[in-house]
Amino acid sequence: MNAHDYCQQKVAESGTSFYYAFLFLPTEKRQAIHALYAFCREVDDVVDECEDPAIAVAKLSWWRQEVALLETEPGQPQPTHPVMLALKAVRQNFHLPIEYFNEIIDGMAMDLEYSRYPDFKSLSLYCYRVAGVVGLLSAEIFGYSDRKTLRYATELGTALQLTNIIRDVGEDARRGRIYLPVDELQRFNVPAADIMNARETPEFVALMQFQAERAQSYYDKALETLPAADRSAQRPGLIMAAVYRTLLQEIAQDGFKVLQQKTGLPPLRKLWIALKTWFKY
Repeated sequence: MNAHDYCQQKVAESGTSFYYAFLFLPTEKRQAIHALYAFCREVDDVVDECEDPAIAVAKLSWWRQEVALLETEPGQPQPTHPVMLALKAVRQNFHLPIEYFNEIIDGMAMDLEYSRYPDFKSLSLYCYRVAGVVGLLSAEIFGYSDRKTLRYATELGTALQLTNIIRDVGEDARRGRIYLPVDELQRFNVPAADIMNARETPEFVALMQFQAERAQSYYDKALETLPAADRSAQRPGLIMAAVYRTLLQEIAQDGFKVLQQKTGLPPLRKLWIALKTWFKY
């Protein structure tokens, strides 16, 4: 298995809805975006799968060393991980700043430092690092002619991450984490213990409705910001937005039953949304 095949398999096995957004890309761009998302999965798995925080910190440090090797010349030390070998190959054709990969690692490292976020401002930094920066890198791969598209990419990244947070409230709580801002829990009279113990109350539903409305506002801002000239190039991102907005609607229609279950869309429905969105733009 070569490096690009490894990345493609990593993305496919993750079950991410993003996989359907990449199906229609030409080979060069598809390999690049697979390498980017495989990188995100690898560093995210470090945090989720390491029970010892010290080991997780050491592993993230190793990934930073691999990132630094993306810039070495032939004859100098090279990356060793298949994902990094794939990224090194695609960086020759796309502008993928090294600092963005370190920013993503910084975001993953926040999960080792924080299990709560006092307010949305602090959560926004997390969302920018783990998703907004990924949006910026994705925009570079998909291509753009207007720099306003970069604003769209960061807004969309935040929207997607906020949707993930809503979908995964129960799963994250079982890992000891609550991403919903503490001041908003207090405003809606939802004790952290209710979330940790999966108690679905009317107050919790009201809190989640507020979270969903904010996520929707980020989708709206993203789409309003995207210049018409770049809509065709950015179709994979628009597919992500369509799939995740549909997921968000399903969660809301189900009454935000996110504490004890994880809502998802069937593969065929995601493929249908991807096809509709691709041909729309």
